[in-house]
Amino acid sequence: STANAPEDDAPNRYSRTDRTTYSRYSRDANSSGTSVPSNTLEKRIEELERELAKERQENARLMKVTQDKEELIGKLKEEIDLLNR
Repeated sequence: STANAPEDDAPNRYSRTDRTTYSRYSRDANSSGTSVPSNTLEKRIEELERELAKERQENARLMKVTQDKEELIGKLKEEIDLLNR
């Protein structure tokens, strides 16, 4: 369970950082006089945040699969050692 603790903190940490970055870009784009409406930028940001959340979920799933396989490998190595004795 301690191996999962940093994983659990990571999405929260990134979300806060990403939101700060996104809001900064949104303000910069609006103040620079670009022709892109802010609601279009907000929709794009929301879309990217959803995509990022999906990618993080997939990453967490793959990390879990990897951890499970590593545990299985360790158990099998122990079993091989026992059989060799």
